[in-house]
Amino acid sequence: MLERHSDPVPPPGVDLQRPSVARVYDYLLGGTANWAVDREFGDRIIEKVPLVKDMALANRLFLTRVVRYLTKRGVRQFLDIGAGVPTAGNTHQVADAVKREAGQVPDVRVVYVDNEPVAVAHAAMLLDSDGDPARHAVIEGDLRNPDELWQKARKTQLLNPDEPIALLLIAVLHVHQPDPDGNDIGAESVARFRDLLPRGSYLAISHMTADGVPETLVKKLLEIKRMYDESSSSDGIWRSRADIAAFLDDFRLVEPGWTWTPDWHPEESGPTKQTVTFGTSSESVVWAGVGEKIT
Repeated sequence: MLERHSDPVPPPGVDLQRPSVARVYDYLLGGTANWAVDREFGDRIIEKVPLVKDMALANRLFLTRVVRYLTKRGVRQFLDIGAGVPTAGNTHQVADAVKREAGQVPDVRVVYVDNEPVAVAHAAMLLDSDGDPARHAVIEGDLRNPDELWQKARKTQLLNPDEPIALLLIAVLHVHQPDPDGNDIGAESVARFRDLLPRGSYLAISHMTADGVPETLVKKLLEIKRMYDESSSSDGIWRSRADIAAFLDDFRLVEPGWTWTPDWHPEESGPTKQTVTFGTSSESVVWAGVGEKIT
């Protein structure tokens, strides 16, 4: 069980009757933007699978390594969709740290996007105290409406469509993205974002899967999925590794290709490296990769 803390005042309209995927993730990472309903649900998950906190941290560290890797290679703008509730090591913090390590003035621009009021409100608070309004912004947007989201991001005037953009979809696509008929349209939305991205851009994805995971762990994960589907505000959708890989379509894979989260450029964990230990990398249960748009 994680340490308890006082509940923050929720933004207007926030549903505190059911746990939220973003807020439970924040709780698993040790954050403070969660409520009793989220912590109770998180504790039940931890009881089922004690490794779940390490899984969450391994996914977060994948984000860190992607941002470090791409910033070092000259990427100066990031669109972080489904960014969730802000916790330490946000995209702009990591990018700025890389620039400072190189003795350079931070110049990376970041637009955060989420469709949950809590995440947007807390991101705005973080940017007010720790961000640069000339380089950082947060907007409310929905992955299922890529053109509308893209226009909102462009209106921040932080993203130059003539330069490469790194689009981050970290632990987003295994959350069901229903259309009005209830059909998941995650793949269609990602395809549209691939079209919208300028040449030279990157797309980073992490996605939970049971494919290749130890059988004893698969059974527990299926129980967790059932718990989310019955209790939370969002259902889960797990894909095979092949189906996850299809999200990058004809993008050129960045080495080492598709891997479990702990195995993607571990050397880029940064100076404040946190340690996550698994018996095998497959116990992280999240498949991850980065692709570059070359045409």
